[in-house]
Amino acid sequence: MIRTLLADDQTLVRAGFRSILSDEDDIEVVAEAANGTQAVTLARETRPDVVLMDIRMPELDGLEATRQIVTDPRLDEVKVIILTTFDLDDYVYGALRSGASGFLVKDTEPAELIHAVRVVARGDALIAPSITRRLIAEFAGRVKRPEPGPELNSLTEREREVMSLVAGGLSNDEIAARLVLSPATAKTHVSRIMTKLGVRDRAQLVVLAYEAGMITPGWLTT
Repeated sequence: MIRTLLADDQTLVRAGFRSILSDEDDIEVVAEAANGTQAVTLARETRPDVVLMDIRMPELDGLEATRQIVTDPRLDEVKVIILTTFDLDDYVYGALRSGASGFLVKDTEPAELIHAVRVVARGDALIAPSITRRLIAEFAGRVKRPEPGPELNSLTEREREVMSLVAGGLSNDEIAARLVLSPATAKTHVSRIMTKLGVRDRAQLVVLAYEAGMITPGWLTT
């Protein structure tokens, strides 16, 4: 079962998500939070696999709640999906930098919501890479980029190439096709890169690639 926590200050929104997710045999809604403080507390109490986190909530917003969850060593396995009203919300890039695994707009189709929860729970891929790539490209240029850290020097040329393709929104299968590798080999490269750089998932890898100057917005079309 994929254990899910819903965090949104609107009761009807939570009820709608609960109704959609609870109909699935492999998804269980274990708790609901009406603000960021409750979300952090309930995450620590219930240890969900996935948190669906609204950004704009009272007491503690979704950005800070996300940061507290992903930096808590007791919650290493918890993944956060940011919920936003707009697909180019100014807060979302900051949320990805805070450790969120991806984002969804609130009017997403039920099937897309279910798919996103399953994908993030597996840790296999970034949610909606084409949308997330567009969002990161939009906001990456608005932040001051730090100098590339020394940890990037530990990557081989092949790993740097794979990391750039991940940042371009390509899935493991697409990377394999682009580089003439097996999907298993592509997945191994991605896993090794994340281990070397100490990032939680592909979302963090994408952000790091942009901030390190390995990729510039709009360089890759698929």
